[in-house]
Amino acid sequence: MLLFTSILYKQCIFIIMKNSLIFFVYNLFCILSSQSHTASAQQTGEVKISFRNDSVTVREEFNRYFENKHAQGDILILDLQNNKWFASDAKSVYVPALPASTFKIINLLIALETKVIADENQVVKWIGQTDTVKYGYRPDIYRDMTVKEAFEKSAGWVFVELSKKIGKKNYQHYLSLAGYGNADLSEADPDFWNFGNFGISPYNQVDFLRKLYLEQLPFKKRHMQTVKRVMLSNEYPDAEVHAKTGWTRIDGLNIGWWVGYIEKQKNTYLFATRLFQDCDRKDPGFGPGRKEITRAVLEELRFLNFSSPSAKTSTLIIQSHLRR
Repeated sequence: MLLFTSILYKQCIFIIMKNSLIFFVYNLFCILSSQSHTASAQQTGEVKISFRNDSVTVREEFNRYFENKHAQGDILILDLQNNKWFASDAKSVYVPALPASTFKIINLLIALETKVIADENQVVKWIGQTDTVKYGYRPDIYRDMTVKEAFEKSAGWVFVELSKKIGKKNYQHYLSLAGYGNADLSEADPDFWNFGNFGISPYNQVDFLRKLYLEQLPFKKRHMQTVKRVMLSNEYPDAEVHAKTGWTRIDGLNIGWWVGYIEKQKNTYLFATRLFQDCDRKDPGFGPGRKEITRAVLEELRFLNFSSPSAKTSTLIIQSHLRR
């Protein structure tokens, strides 16, 4: 059993009595580990996944990047042109967790589709207050702002307000259409992507991003194009990075994400990186680690050289905040 498999098992046992989401994750993990449609027990080389007819190359050595950050986690990368998958673990990439702010990708898409907003430049009025215990103290976002700016700055309060207007019924409909997440919207809080039992796996993240990139989701093309435009976070001489970070906490456990795709002239690489760490560590490297691990793996695979960013260098290192 891989290192992360063991760690995830222990982590689930540790807080299984405290939160139903972890109970769900644990049960699903057990099912995935036992059923025939999961990857084989082989830990390196080509591992066949029968329900996709795809193969994933498991690179156990990628786990060292997580260990260096004093975290557990997994990474999944898709070489789109060659339909080749690369993973740090053959099974954990199918285990869901709260998406945190990576949910803003589909949230923006749904807000456009339901006409809650006309476009990404629509201004959302500042509500006057927010829960700083849940979301941290971030005075720079306590003002009117466009949806595009809210996405870029990960201003959670804006998307909570959009969520109230969209409503759970619309979410159930569009999340089901897109095949996004586990469909559990039982959390009473409007930002169910940060709290409760909603979850998405790294595999589901990458599969969704692939459909978004190819504009194959059941949404209007102009809305998918808008979301992809808003996701643009870095430009390099030979590539563009379209991505979103995410970070939330649940019962003493930090959950961090970086998901997106890198578009080059001749190929596109999609990725989902997820980290877990005990909140008691108060590790300042956890937030930056989401991007640093992803970049290290992409460079090791020789998919991209991050050493020469262009004009948007200033956005390469973004200070991380809770719920971002």
